Amino acid sequence: MSSITIEAGKSGGQYWHDLWRYRELLYFLAWRDILVRYKQTVIGVSWAVIRPVLTMIVLTIVFGEFAGMSSGAVPYPLMVLCGMLPWQFFANAFAESGNSLVSNQGMITKVYFPRLVVPISSVVTSFVDFLISAVLMALLLIYYGHTPDLRIFTLPFFVILAFGAAFGAGVWVSALMVRYRDFRYVIPFIVQFGLYISPVGFSSTQVPEKWKLLHSINPMAGVIDGFRYALLGESSLGGMQLIFTILSITALIVSGLYYFRKTEKTFADII
Repeated sequence: MSSITIEAGKSGGQYWHDLWRYRELLYFLAWRDILVRYKQTVIGVSWAVIRPVLTMIVLTIVFGEFAGMSSGAVPYPLMVLCGMLPWQFFANAFAESGNSLVSNQGMITKVYFPRLVVPISSVVTSFVDFLISAVLMALLLIYYGHTPDLRIFTLPFFVILAFGAAFGAGVWVSALMVRYRDFRYVIPFIVQFGLYISPVGFSSTQVPEKWKLLHSINPMAGVIDGFRYALLGESSLGGMQLIFTILSITALIVSGLYYFRKTEKTFADII
């Protein structure tokens, strides 16, 4: 009788085909995480609204009132919340993806499936939070009487960029967490640090000229400016910055997938 050996990360060259075959597992993991997050909780779904609102208030006071930064013709809270939408999505996906493989170690050590399904499901779960927060953004637009112009049709493109950045970073950190468990202490620092170097609480127009190039390399800077361009009509998003954003997100995804696939075969052994 012939035997079949299943190796993690390999499936007769059909890995990407298997990823599609296991799409129902992806749906199950995402749905399970959503239920766990909101079921039998005191705050429930409203947490996806409360957190960006509280952050918006703090950043508006710190940057708008204390630092005296300008938001142009746009109300400061509106500008901040518009930046919070993509940033919160990215930060949630980054943090959730980091713990995703370790949290599902029982499945990983027992059965074969493309391990990439796990961090993808975490990004999808975070995207649900993003959609809930988007309702708050719509309400705030109505409150301030701001009507987006035709540039709003570019919003899906920037949502795709935000998803790409979250996916690329999530794949990287999920693979790193398996090998380096103390990386869980680094993730909160990266998220907190990234919040202040990304134009969430301020406009990119406030960045000094000598820091413009370094600012453009940050993939979330272009994504946030893109959201403000689409929803608020801000023109701070330049062509070169958009190119840098697309290239940096592409590099993040490609390098993340390469590292993940390179280390995937060892997950079951060291997790």
